Amino acid sequence: MDSVDTVRPATAEQRDERSARNGGRPTLEFGQRVPYDSYVHASTLHTLQRTLSGDPGEMSFLVVSQIMELYFNLIRHELTQARDHVRAGQPWPALAPLRRAALHLEGLNAAWQTLRWMTPGDFNRFRDLLGEGSGFQSAMYRQVEFLIGLRNPALIRPFRGSPAFEELTAALHEPSLWDEVIALVGRSGHDIDPALLSRDVSQEHEPDPTVAEAWVHIYRNDGPDNHLRMLGEALTEVADRFGDWRYLHLKAVQRTMGAKAGTGGSNGLAWLQRSMGRTVFPELWTARTDM
Repeated sequence: MDSVDTVRPATAEQRDERSARNGGRPTLEFGQRVPYDSYVHASTLHTLQRTLSGDPGEMSFLVVSQIMELYFNLIRHELTQARDHVRAGQPWPALAPLRRAALHLEGLNAAWQTLRWMTPGDFNRFRDLLGEGSGFQSAMYRQVEFLIGLRNPALIRPFRGSPAFEELTAALHEPSLWDEVIALVGRSGHDIDPALLSRDVSQEHEPDPTVAEAWVHIYRNDGPDNHLRMLGEALTEVADRFGDWRYLHLKAVQRTMGAKAGTGGSNGLAWLQRSMGRTVFPELWTARTDM
């Protein structure tokens, strides 16, 4: 970062002095670049909307897609922090990034609302120009899925030959947030099936009755210092909001494409319907029957 791009720190005293010097008005003279742009890089962001058609609606589609990518990265950042705290045996500090992740998911889900204007005819005006491009190919979305325990090794194959492939391969073989939560529950004195703790983490597992039973016992203690119960509720909120994302994605596809084949080669709607059957943090849900 060169001197033009450097964000210069300012203390509270310096801000007060500047305000007094300006008579309460904002500073209007800077160097070559305003500090806001040096930090946010808005001028760069606004060069990234390169539409493929002259259709005015394509801009909405492209910008919303880019906003979703930014949210995926933000959610991945939060879930990684939460996983690291859980891995270190610290459920209490994990609550804050999990709660932030749930709120970010709300923002992500709200982005779908701005595409509700799009009819099949609107989408068809530029859809062919997308070629085989599809949200199915979002590497950052796969990172989020892997972090919450939705693992399918076949889904990294489209990224062979790209820089994302090595990152996704590493993420696939690293314990997910849910893996670390189960391990923490086991270390906390609950009887978890040892085979589950030593399994291949690159594969999804069926809901395990020993994990569900452990959550039943955890939830029976509703004391204010039961950090595992608080962790369970924070995880449930993330899973709930992620479920909303999948449902809204399904409805958006249904609204604009019906049951047409997807641009990425999938069977579109049917693929998304099957994907919704993969439960996030499954034992937190199966345990509720016995709570």
